[in-house]
Amino acid sequence: MKTIDLNCDMGESFGTYELGYDAQAMPFVTSINVACGFHASDPDNMAKTVALAKQHGVAVGAHPGYPDLVGFGRRAMALTAEEVKNTVIYQIGALESFCRAAGIKLQHVKVHGALYNNAEKDLTIATAIAEAIKAVDPALYMLCLANSQMGVAARNAGLPYVEEAFADRAYTDEGSLVSRKIAGSVIHDLDQVVSRVVQMVRDKTVVSIHGNLVPIQAQTICVHGDTPGAVAMVKAIRVALEKEKISLRAFGG
Repeated sequence: MKTIDLNCDMGESFGTYELGYDAQAMPFVTSINVACGFHASDPDNMAKTVALAKQHGVAVGAHPGYPDLVGFGRRAMALTAEEVKNTVIYQIGALESFCRAAGIKLQHVKVHGALYNNAEKDLTIATAIAEAIKAVDPALYMLCLANSQMGVAARNAGLPYVEEAFADRAYTDEGSLVSRKIAGSVIHDLDQVVSRVVQMVRDKTVVSIHGNLVPIQAQTICVHGDTPGAVAMVKAIRVALEKEKISLRAFGG
């Protein structure tokens, strides 16, 4: 039987600002990526999100980003490789402490936003991230975009890693994500998103923004929990995968 993990970014609220639909989406995913305070979240929300994941038996990963709260971590920053490594170590350490306090183990690390986009193509940045993860705990999984430099960096570092695909994002003919600045980069049609996910898991292919069939290997699918209709989308994806006899479980076991 085929298996797949569904991961979702959560814990992005901070202060008086409520972001996302964490409580509603949590029962339908198998892993979550928790913001660590630099692009979003704060200590109270990190603790709350870890507790909610434990309640639902969902695996927890750290979601470090650039130190850019105003830009939600979606703006590139000119950090050196050493600065990237240290900022990732810092954020992993923060979330790992909340996991330890809750009596659960941190499963993985998935970087956020512009840091993720840069690591996709830049081996130096991807390597700094891999080295940061290995320095904290070499048993942690590194979540990597399929067909990217992240996987190369994880293999070079000897880290366990999984490759992910995105449920609601368009792909280029080369297997990269289409920039959010381009029209059509985010897919909003529910039926289209669901059918694409089933195709990615069952057939290991995805149709690019230009209509071409692109091979894709993914052990986890990212579903966004902070957009209108997100909860309905996550539920529909799960139902469709289960209908195809595809088992859903966290990749860490």
